[in-house]
Amino acid sequence: MKIQVVGPGCPRCQTTEKNVFNACAELDLAADIVHVRNISEFAKLGVVMTPSVVVDGKVVVSGKVPTVAELKGLLKP
Repeated sequence: MKIQVVGPGCPRCQTTEKNVFNACAELDLAADIVHVRNISEFAKLGVVMTPSVVVDGKVVVSGKVPTVAELKGLLKP
């Protein structure tokens, strides 16, 4: 599973990234997690608002900081 946290690196984006790591840890989920900070890549990923979370090429969260519980529901195998 490839998870991309998309955002310029603001505090909201950093919190989103931390929550993604925590959700994966709690689910014991092996995932390739990267933070995409390059603004020119945002549109290529289909991201309009940040922070966003993209899972295997699909935008699952956009424009808000998801909680660990929300992420666990989205990432559950």
